[in-house]
Amino acid sequence: MGVFVFLPLVLPLTAWPIARLAEQHLHPRTATRLLTAVAAVMALCSTLCLALVMVVGTAQLPGNPLPDGWSDPEVRAAVPHDEVAGKAAIPALCAVVAASARALWRHGRVRRRAHRALAGLPGTSVAVLPDDVPYAYALPGGRRDRVVVSTALLDCLEPGERRALFAHERAHLAARHHRFLLAVRLAALANPFLRPLRTAVAYTAERWADEAAARAVGDRRSVATAIGKAALVSRGTPVATLAGLAAPGPVPRRVAALLGPAPAARTWPPVFTSVGLAAWAAAAGTAVSAMSSANAAVTMFLILRTATHL
Repeated sequence: MGVFVFLPLVLPLTAWPIARLAEQHLHPRTATRLLTAVAAVMALCSTLCLALVMVVGTAQLPGNPLPDGWSDPEVRAAVPHDEVAGKAAIPALCAVVAASARALWRHGRVRRRAHRALAGLPGTSVAVLPDDVPYAYALPGGRRDRVVVSTALLDCLEPGERRALFAHERAHLAARHHRFLLAVRLAALANPFLRPLRTAVAYTAERWADEAAARAVGDRRSVATAIGKAALVSRGTPVATLAGLAAPGPVPRRVAALLGPAPAARTWPPVFTSVGLAAWAAAAGTAVSAMSSANAAVTMFLILRTATHL
């Protein structure tokens, strides 16, 4: 495998330029899909390579459950600096698995609690809760997707702004933004170098819903005003993977974008631009990461198969 087994651990650095430029130059829908795909593939590749290195480290430990042949010199020679890298991979992979499991458990717990809290209410698509705390968020799953909003937030908005709020939250549900947010959150836990992509997707998903709401109500200024008012009074959403009108993302930038013209919809940016070059760099990094992890996995399989005489 050589150094190729370590490449997927650092190749997420190639996606940093597109994480920033996509927010500014791509349509929010395109940016969200592109960044989520890059983050998911790179996270899977880096986790796979970490697991392969961990196999070498585990085989060195006394009393390990792996076959004795897996600790042979030819197996250990497949990883550079096997003694240090292999043993360091064990706690690293355990930390990734534990953090990802905790994030999934917390996300599921919040959604279950939210659905239980709405169990006694009519089964409408909008649940208005009498609460002095201003908030609004999109709650997917259960028997049906629902928009949850408090009376305190509705009291702060004008009728046109309320329509913008509901259109924004429905856009989150229609595009399944919670899946994008959860995917990049898990990717960032798998590889810290992917955190800029998580931040970028949190912003572009909100911008995607902003633009969808602006088209639905036909008034970009009403959506911008609703976002500004909600941001001043709202506490956001109960968990990062639930989307809401005032969460997350720099609100002044979202308002400024809505006060300008609608972004042009492109499936891929022009090549000879800064965002185009950054997109191709991220795509190349993702492709190299996938090829390196596949090469490492196949090589490790062949070496272990030979070592155990299967």
